[in-house]
Parts: sequence; structure tokens; C-alpha cells
Amino acid sequence: MAAKVMFTAVADHGGKYGPFPSDTTLVFNTTITDIGGGYDKTSGEFIAPSSGYFYFTFFYHAGKEQMSGLTLMKNERIVVKTYDENKPGPNTCDNAGNAAFLQLNAGDRVYVRLPANCRIYASDRTTSFSGFMVAPM
Repeated sequence: MAAKVMFTAVADHGGKYGPFPSDTTLVFNTTITDIGGGYDKTSGEFIAPSSGYFYFTFFYHAGKEQMSGLTLMKNERIVVKTYDENKPGPNTCDNAGNAAFLQLNAGDRVYVRLPANCRIYASDRTTSFSGFMVAPM
């Protein structure tokens, strides 16, 4: 029987986070759950402890005054993205998310990047990153 692997972490950096001049790995520095020990809250990376099929989700909240978005990465390759140009209108904030199933080998890295010149809100548990093993390989 395969070991259970699952995690949820939130970004808690005191409020508005970004923009930065280049893409930046978002560190979800508050761990809610980490079974199997795959998530590193100091680097923001999930490192697969064993090979298998995994499901990942990420969500963010952002104010309307700046472009916002996040990108799910696997070993330096883009998997899926979220993005909003935040054009003028009646809305004062944005919420977005995305998800993906991934086949991982032990040691593969999955993480979330904040694109250059984008901002999110990183407080009050509104921006999160989660994943779990669906089945071993």
C-alpha cells in the first residue's frame, strides 16, 4: 500500500504581494496540512516523495489596481495559468484559480510562480496551494 501524500499551504506575507520585476516563486509559508512530507514551506516547492499521479490546485485573491495571476510549474515548465489584466470596471477585486493532474516521478518539483509585474493578496488565507497523490505508479 502506498503512503498517503497530501498538502495544503497558504501564502501569508502581510497583504499585497508584488509586483516584482521578474517571475518569482510564491512561497506558501503557512502549512495547513502536510502528510507525506512533500511540501517545503521555505522554498514553496512540493517535491514528490514517490512516483505517482497527483492533483494540484491553486487559488488567489487580488485587488483591482494591478495585473494579477499565478502559474503552476513542474520542473521549470508551465503547466497551467491564471491571469487578469484588471481593466477598469465596477469590480474591486479578483479571485482566480486553476488545477491539473500531473504524472510525477520521485524528486519532481511542483510550485507556483507569480509572473513579473503582477500582484496578489497574500494574507487572511485567501491564496492557497494544495495537492495530493491520486494513485501510485
